[in-house]
Amino acid sequence: MSELFYNAVPNATRVAPPRRAPRRYPAEKPRQVYLFGTCVVDLFFPEAGMDAIHLLEREGIQVHYPQGQSCCGQPAYTSGYTDQARDVARAQLALFNEDYPVVVPSGSCAGMFREHYPDLFKDEPQMLEKVRKLAERTYELTEFLLLVCKTQLDDRGQPTRIALHTSCSARREMNTHLHARELLAQLGNVERIDHDHESECCGFGGTFSVRMPDISGAMVADKTRSLKETGADQILTADCGCLMNINGALEKQREALRGQHLASFLWQRTGGQR
Repeated sequence: MSELFYNAVPNATRVAPPRRAPRRYPAEKPRQVYLFGTCVVDLFFPEAGMDAIHLLEREGIQVHYPQGQSCCGQPAYTSGYTDQARDVARAQLALFNEDYPVVVPSGSCAGMFREHYPDLFKDEPQMLEKVRKLAERTYELTEFLLLVCKTQLDDRGQPTRIALHTSCSARREMNTHLHARELLAQLGNVERIDHDHESECCGFGGTFSVRMPDISGAMVADKTRSLKETGADQILTADCGCLMNINGALEKQREALRGQHLASFLWQRTGGQR
């Protein structure tokens, strides 16, 4: 989280990421998975969802997309509307009855499934068991490609320089930045440029950007300044909430630089056609 946030909110506390045992991954990739597309992908970046499906299908996996899916409930949950978040979560849980892995092209939404659904249902033993099983089979997309599919990428694109942004919740809960870096390292013509604000929040934070617009605006200004200073040709992120915020700020600044979801970048770099 940006220093601006802590300076502006005196009672905010710094919470160290919890220490967890290393996650165990299946020895073989599954034949079928669910894709939880997320509401932001569905409404604003449908091409990222389709490209995620293409990447999974290229691995020989059948992808199921339950049509009733909507939001994971994170905006309500982080805003303190626990009952409403629980109602949204129940609706999602009803859609993933088969014992397939659930792949999510967003570290923050995957983190909601894995880390926060158990908290939502901690007082309901029967539901708690169900959400724990869901948590065990939920994967962020890059994590799934790298550690379950053991994907090997063949770069077919021209040389380019990219800057990677990872959402703060994805870093904290899912190690998404590590998985994305390893996949990008397989692409011989892609140079990843580090920037000094990579670990900081872009200022979106769901409803945070609405409740504290001045702080949010200052944070995304810091983020976009750092990204522009890299001289990168393109920005990549695995979280569409951040992508929407960063691209919106760059557009307002009348900058040509833009971000793209990592799924679309990987699909296009490896010869995928829409």
